[in-house]
Amino acid sequence: RHKLLFLLIFLTFIIILTNRPNSTNDVRTCFLTNNIHDNGNAMLNDILIDERKPIIGKTIFFHETSCRQNKVVRITARQACAVESAALHNPNMDVYVLFAASISATNNSNMPLMDALLTYSNVYLRSVNLWTYSANTPIFDWLKSGKLFESKYVLSHISDFLRYLTLWKWGGTYLDLDVIVKKSFENIKPNYAGAESSNYVAAGVINLDHTNFGHEIADLCLRDFQVNFDGNEWGTNGPGVITRVLQKICKTKLPLLMTRKRCLGFKVFPLKSFYAVRWWNWKYFFEEKYLNETLKLTRSSIAVHAWNKNSNEGIIKVGSNVAYSILAQKHCPKVYKTSGEYF
Repeated sequence: RHKLLFLLIFLTFIIILTNRPNSTNDVRTCFLTNNIHDNGNAMLNDILIDERKPIIGKTIFFHETSCRQNKVVRITARQACAVESAALHNPNMDVYVLFAASISATNNSNMPLMDALLTYSNVYLRSVNLWTYSANTPIFDWLKSGKLFESKYVLSHISDFLRYLTLWKWGGTYLDLDVIVKKSFENIKPNYAGAESSNYVAAGVINLDHTNFGHEIADLCLRDFQVNFDGNEWGTNGPGVITRVLQKICKTKLPLLMTRKRCLGFKVFPLKSFYAVRWWNWKYFFEEKYLNETLKLTRSSIAVHAWNKNSNEGIIKVGSNVAYSILAQKHCPKVYKTSGEYF
């Protein structure tokens, strides 16, 4: 009887094991789907098919890579704030939000946020298909290998993949969806990023021109991404890529020494420009006791990075006297006003 019981348990285990969904294939399938219509719903235009293309070297890009199974356009209030702040302070630049999956153009669940964004004539929502988007680029064959989808941090690493690919294809400015833009980028000379520490160049704000040295840097980034890809390390394929590439170009390992003169025209801005609040101090944005210190730290910042990896569960009540709330009221007023009780 005990042998029979053991055999039944063993067979049950084998059945469960062999029928368990393959998470790698599930993720890949989500990004493969790219229908023009899905269950009768019109989908967002694919950026490659759309008649209107990004202005080469003059566009700000955001990427949304969650690949939601319900296939509806959805971004959080804080993500929408990032987009609005970029559009508000850069009226002469296009702002593209690229969804890395086939997404319905209609979403009644958070239309107030989308409506607020689309009052800006320079905001565009588009989709990308990873395979067609990377075709005829230096990273296409590597994508087909499937290594990207075996990553422990697959959605984050798809974002890393896309930022360097987008800059290779179009040039312009890539921004993370957890920033608040405070000043215009329009008069900043192309080819720049920002230091996040004494050892690393961050990948949350990167600008590259498309025709000259910036395109060469984008090409080097795509090649480094493939050679050094590590699916078990969160930062190797994002900040690690731009840091390694610039260390070779600038012939120094120290980001704070990466000047335009030393780096053949590329500039790494000091911490205060984009990353004035360090990642371990992310609570500064959420607690009233840090308000004055945070506003002082970010006073001269071009943009503020809120470290979503650490802060995504931080709660902000609309109207509260915390730094994130104060910055949002000023730099993404429409989104903040329509975000509801919590931001």
